[in-house]
Amino acid sequence: MKQRIQAILEQLNTGLIERKEPIRLALLSALSGEHLLLIGQPGTAKSVLARKLHLAFKGGEYFERLLTKFSVPEELFGPLSIKALENDSYLRLTDRYLPAASIAFIDEIFKANSAILNALLTILNEREFDNGDARVKVPLISVIAASNELPDDESLAALYDRFLCRYQVAPVSAQNFSNLLQLQDEPVTLADHLLFTEQELEHIQTQADKIKLPDEVLTFLADLRDFMQQQQIYVSDRRWRKVIKLLKVAAFTNAQSAVSIWDCYLLQHCLWQTPEQRQLIINWYHTQVGMSGAVNLKTLNKLTLTWERVLEQDQDSKIQQVDSNNQLLFVNRQGEVSADKITQVTRTREGNSLYLAPPDQEDRSNNSLGYKQDELKQLFFDDRYQQTHINGRWVHFNQYIADPENCYREEYTNEPCMEAKKHSIAFIESRIKETSNLAKDIVELQQNLHQQHATLEQVIGQHLWLLDDFSKLASSSLNKAIEQTEKLFSRLQTVMNSYHQLPRL
Repeated sequence: MKQRIQAILEQLNTGLIERKEPIRLALLSALSGEHLLLIGQPGTAKSVLARKLHLAFKGGEYFERLLTKFSVPEELFGPLSIKALENDSYLRLTDRYLPAASIAFIDEIFKANSAILNALLTILNEREFDNGDARVKVPLISVIAASNELPDDESLAALYDRFLCRYQVAPVSAQNFSNLLQLQDEPVTLADHLLFTEQELEHIQTQADKIKLPDEVLTFLADLRDFMQQQQIYVSDRRWRKVIKLLKVAAFTNAQSAVSIWDCYLLQHCLWQTPEQRQLIINWYHTQVGMSGAVNLKTLNKLTLTWERVLEQDQDSKIQQVDSNNQLLFVNRQGEVSADKITQVTRTREGNSLYLAPPDQEDRSNNSLGYKQDELKQLFFDDRYQQTHINGRWVHFNQYIADPENCYREEYTNEPCMEAKKHSIAFIESRIKETSNLAKDIVELQQNLHQQHATLEQVIGQHLWLLDDFSKLASSSLNKAIEQTEKLFSRLQTVMNSYHQLPRL
């Protein structure tokens, strides 16, 4: 089937310039049972894409219509049957109109008015049309819609959401302008054996439903959802479900047994609300290559950072010193080491030692200010003999201040005398073992990234739904991821070496 689709894509691209991506997106949308919205100015081959898409399917009608604000339901769904009206039945003649089409192109889709909108939504989503009192199935495969601008009316939000794939069509670039001027109109005819039948479409979607979603893809999508919410880009639950269907169809038709991270590059066409947001998704995608799965760059970086912080704590850990009698040691104000936790220190004021008043004073501390020597001598000692009477005897001033009991002292809690903590060999070996295991995970991821890089061309070089230059972009992303693993390993190697150098018991 892959070769068959490749042949179809080659034929559909005949006569087009710089339209490979929207052609692939149109065909993938149709095979997935989804619709494509093209945003762009007139004259950028939007209707041509739809007509070419119709060529890939056997049988079925093609329908095309340009809507205006004055369009009426008859233009899309067919005129009322006069005969039916005569019999009091409200039936439309739908042949050659949208309810009878397999592929349709609706230009200026957001000009749809309320008279058209409900029936159009039902056809797009449920593939059903209310004709008279009966709801009938329609053979619609896919609709390609076009608009010069995005809808600005909230009533059109549901219609906008019906188009899973969205693509902004630009004019042909300056490099290919001369080729455009010389382009020949060539009729495109696909061989009958290449065309898809209704039964084959059902088979593709049934088999695609069995395609696996690996854990790394589920993790990737969960991270992408978080990113979209951070960017305040709304993506409905219904759209996420449809995204999975599209990815599975892409994987199945590309002969894969499971959806890959590479397939997820297609999501740039499914999740934006404005064209500018597409580049945000692309940029995020390239930063995440190599970051999905149980062992990924994001997790490894967090773990490495954690170990760097743990190392800092272990390096800074201190323990209080002890003397030969196993008594805790402290450092006093003078920087001397002793076993005393509390030290009595003489208080000072303006650089002068302070003293207490004689014991017969009610407040010896002078309201906690104490007394300098000159204050003490003037207030409590006589001028001639420099004595004062204490407890029935005369005490000379010099004798008084020499008595430690008369010094105004305060208790000072000495700082613990700390030294770098010495760790047990078992502790250090445990730390080294844990960091070594993390280093092995980094090496394992690095090897996986190298393996992905080596097989990149083989895996995605011939991918049906990705452009030919995608392998270069993927290669660049993988190289950046490999560089990050090298930096992580270097950081962790520094951590392990530092643990080897920790003080040991």
